[in-house]
Amino acid sequence: MGLRDRGIEIKKPEQIAAMRRAGLVVGGALEVLRAAVRPGVSTAELDGIAEDHIRSAGATPSFLGYHGFPGSICASVNDEVVHGIPGERVLAEGDVVSLDCGAIVDGWHGDAAVTVAVGAVPAEVTELMRVTEEALWHGIAAARLGGRVTDISHAVEKHVRSHAGHGRSFGILEDYVGHGIGSAMHQPPNVPNYGAAGRGPKLVQGLALAVEPMVTLGSPDVEVLDDDWTVVTADGSWAAHFEHTFTLTPDGAWVLTALDGGETQLAALGVPFGGR
Repeated sequence: MGLRDRGIEIKKPEQIAAMRRAGLVVGGALEVLRAAVRPGVSTAELDGIAEDHIRSAGATPSFLGYHGFPGSICASVNDEVVHGIPGERVLAEGDVVSLDCGAIVDGWHGDAAVTVAVGAVPAEVTELMRVTEEALWHGIAAARLGGRVTDISHAVEKHVRSHAGHGRSFGILEDYVGHGIGSAMHQPPNVPNYGAAGRGPKLVQGLALAVEPMVTLGSPDVEVLDDDWTVVTADGSWAAHFEHTFTLTPDGAWVLTALDGGETQLAALGVPFGGR
């Protein structure tokens, strides 16, 4: 069965170019949000900042109204892993907030996320954030044309597991995964953050994926709050979430939601850059 027969969307170059435009809007919005995070700011204020940025760039927020979601971003604080609803919560010194953002340009989506410290946070939380973000880049770096989706999954898990031990535990969420992306925000195939390499659909030119490790300082078990959106850790441990949308070209990986296309991070990992 071919990729298209499994509902996997293969984009034309001009469609990838539209996704890059959407990705630049998302990347820019996350930079603006990162700069706006401080003690005393509410998650609703961050949501307004993101929506203003997205609309002023001529794009549309992907999240707003998606299955009824009421915000333009997801803002998840401390033990909230993903899908936090922006609202009256005010950030305090020592919090961490995961900001997930999506934008649509000409019908094509970009999706990315960062976790940001609010002032000084404990060393173990800084390490959690560092390892999770590095795992994202190791996952993207493992992708090659002709490879398989779980090459990404295996690289993410391997990096996270390699930093556990010595009294430190990291949990990798299994029920929430990365995904295909294109003319819709969530498409097949799923991109798990764990598992053996060499499985799943083949990585081909025109396929775009959102890779998004979600890692906790404790158990990977999670619960959904009564708002039917916010995912929290079952044990109250804090979490980090990083995400980028990327594609593969004959020259290498091209991270559509990174402002530099991922060139700096990929070069640091010795991986060819496929942007243009």
